[in-house]
Amino acid sequence: MRSSSLARPRVLLSGPIDPDGERLIAEVAEVILAPDAQPQTLRRLIADADVLVVRSALPADLLDDAPRLRGIVRHGVGVDMIPMAAANARRIPVANVPGSNRHAVAEHAIGAVSLLRRRTARMDALLRHTGWDASRALADGAGELHGQWLGIVGVGGVGSRIAEIAHHGYGMRVLGHQRRLDALPAFVEAATLDDLLVRSDAVVLACPLTDATRGLIDARRLSLMPSHAVLVNVARGAVVVEDALVAALREHRIGGAALDVFATQPLPAGHPLLALDNVLLTPHAAGLTRQSMRCMSLGTAEEVRRLLSGQLPRNLVNAAALR
Repeated sequence: MRSSSLARPRVLLSGPIDPDGERLIAEVAEVILAPDAQPQTLRRLIADADVLVVRSALPADLLDDAPRLRGIVRHGVGVDMIPMAAANARRIPVANVPGSNRHAVAEHAIGAVSLLRRRTARMDALLRHTGWDASRALADGAGELHGQWLGIVGVGGVGSRIAEIAHHGYGMRVLGHQRRLDALPAFVEAATLDDLLVRSDAVVLACPLTDATRGLIDARRLSLMPSHAVLVNVARGAVVVEDALVAALREHRIGGAALDVFATQPLPAGHPLLALDNVLLTPHAAGLTRQSMRCMSLGTAEEVRRLLSGQLPRNLVNAAALR
């Protein structure tokens, strides 16, 4: 039995959130911040938690140790970090905060396309370590975005914002591929995935990770891309067959890539991607800015408060499992 000092409900944070969001939760519950995201740490702390806020991948069996849990909130959008089958089996509501980081991810993606097409990172490295002439020579093969074709795989909240920036801001022509091709913005031309890859000067992956999208971009599909085309992945690492991408980059069969997500995270030391000069690497940070963190945290806090008051969350992602 809990002591009187622990009478308030407990909310476990698997990682830190914005202070304003934490304060909103602290008004109605005791907030426990996990000191790390190791499985043994989370298993120990989940035992007495009423709601779990997710900022890192959870162990598949974590909910076996969570007898009190009455809700899970993803601090963000993608719920592939959560053992959904276990949550559904236990009828635990799961919520996310859709749209909270769409501007951050979209700006990152378009910025990455520009950096790759203009060869900015390589130009910077050569200027620092080799000299002016070698760096400036790269400009001869640089490309503008205006008038070019951008292919977006997954034109949802993030993908549609990427499309808006590309089309209205840069004057790009936009192709879109997703499950429902009739739900694209008016200025986005629907395309099959193979057609999109063949026609695009840059491709952005912004789709969720599902059984249908796992390994979606494999060696065959990479071979469809023009040799100058670049690939940007702000979706999930498993959407791309990583070994096939490494080979395509190493052999310069595509123009370059910008990767924010990977098959294994953190990216292991000595990974072959780290040795390539035609790839931009960021540590799953596309959606992280001061503004997006605050938006995600406030949205998360609102969902936590709904759960603790006995309501279903507004952005319930597993409604079917609760019927």
